[in-house]
Amino acid sequence: MADYQAIYEALVADPRYQQNLDWGDPRPGHPEGTVRAHLAEIEPNLETLRPKLSDEDYWKLKILIHTHDTFKGESTPGVAIADPKSHASLAREFLAKSCDDSDLLAMVQWHDEPFALWRQVEQKGKCNADRLNALFDKIKDWNLFLAFNIIDGCTAGKGREPLRWLFETAKDRVNTRFTAADIISE
Repeated sequence: MADYQAIYEALVADPRYQQNLDWGDPRPGHPEGTVRAHLAEIEPNLETLRPKLSDEDYWKLKILIHTHDTFKGESTPGVAIADPKSHASLAREFLAKSCDDSDLLAMVQWHDEPFALWRQVEQKGKCNADRLNALFDKIKDWNLFLAFNIIDGCTAGKGREPLRWLFETAKDRVNTRFTAADIISE
């Protein structure tokens, strides 16, 4: 079994991680600006959910929190999530050097996919069914993925509608202990 706390501690001590913390200016979805400020905003969300988490899941979520957006400053803006130069791909590559948990790697890679699919629904009335099905196939631990989405999606700069859509979409496809009621109030 992996020592997720040790993996987390190694990641946040890494110089590459450290150099990316101060990247970012206020922008849509992230009015807090920097990666460091985003982390400070979502860490309390993790602590709110902690009573519902195992110790292992807590440390997995810490890893996800601290890797998912940390490489935006090194990424090519506007590329697809799967592009090797996307912030998600760079984060996955970074995490893979310390962690071989394929599900955590998939979550880091695909963490923005639910929002992208929700935007399709908002703009076109439906999302790409193949992309949605692929997301459900790629992620194995939906309890952890939904918990991460709550943590990352409940910030001052983000509306709750994408989360509500994700929970509604997931409820008939996966068994999860989290529900829309776990979404931290706006």
